[in-house]
Amino acid sequence: MLLTINKTCAIKIGAVQIHSPVTLAPMAGITDTVLRQIIRTYSKNCLLTTEMLSSEALRNTKECAIISCDKSEHPVAFQLAGHKPDLMAQGAKLLEERATIIDINMGCPVPKIVKNGDGSKLMTNPVLASKIISSVKKAVSIPVTVKFRLGWSHEEKNFVEFAKMAEDSGADAITVHARTKSMLYSGKADWHALALAKSAVKIPVIANGDVVSPESAKQCLEISKCDGISVGRGILGDPTLIYRIEHYLYTGEILPEPDIKQRIEQALIHCRKEIELRGEDVGVKYMKKFFAWYIKGIQ
Repeated sequence: MLLTINKTCAIKIGAVQIHSPVTLAPMAGITDTVLRQIIRTYSKNCLLTTEMLSSEALRNTKECAIISCDKSEHPVAFQLAGHKPDLMAQGAKLLEERATIIDINMGCPVPKIVKNGDGSKLMTNPVLASKIISSVKKAVSIPVTVKFRLGWSHEEKNFVEFAKMAEDSGADAITVHARTKSMLYSGKADWHALALAKSAVKIPVIANGDVVSPESAKQCLEISKCDGISVGRGILGDPTLIYRIEHYLYTGEILPEPDIKQRIEQALIHCRKEIELRGEDVGVKYMKKFFAWYIKGIQ
């Protein structure tokens, strides 16, 4: 049985129509402009998302490599992190002319991020989180979304209340990673929990966690009842994945994964583009992790 997906407007976020039920999750040191442009050559309609951008860092610069964005990438969300409402609003305003959507990070579990009071730490302070969302919303004219987790730990799951707070504070959509902060990226994502968030709010809810294939994407949507899915680590070494998921959701046909020849060719194209962006020395070093992903599983 195929899912019923409106091909004309798969997800409406504020006044923006995203013509795909699939989004690219933000990943630090991974979802740069080069990878986003590569993914766009396959998926023409998915919502792409930048790496996490620090509102503190944006205060001191208006131009840097991490905020590079090509017109071909649109629609694209710029993800902003921080815990100071005024700086978050300023950062959002600075990014507005580049972005289709501003996404607020309230889910990153990395210790150095949490230690600063950013990311998933904000789930322990819903009052501050609300001020951040409302401040960013007032600062820009484009849609604002929020990404967060199920909660701080198994004993401290507050994602339903957090979802309602985000909606009441002005968020146009939310993405929920179906793990707690304490789980980091281990364990199994709880797609069933996401259905509770979906039923608690009227704004679009995007599911995130363990979507690594067309089949898992369909299963996640069926279980969570969410409006869309966010794909993260599954694209590592396979930038065709989002397109293959879209194709399966619309047609029921499973397209073949890239073979070894295609993967190596894609890795070389990726490397050349990173060198063009960063220079040969930095570009090749940056690509080391990607080469490992492109050849993963090869015997």
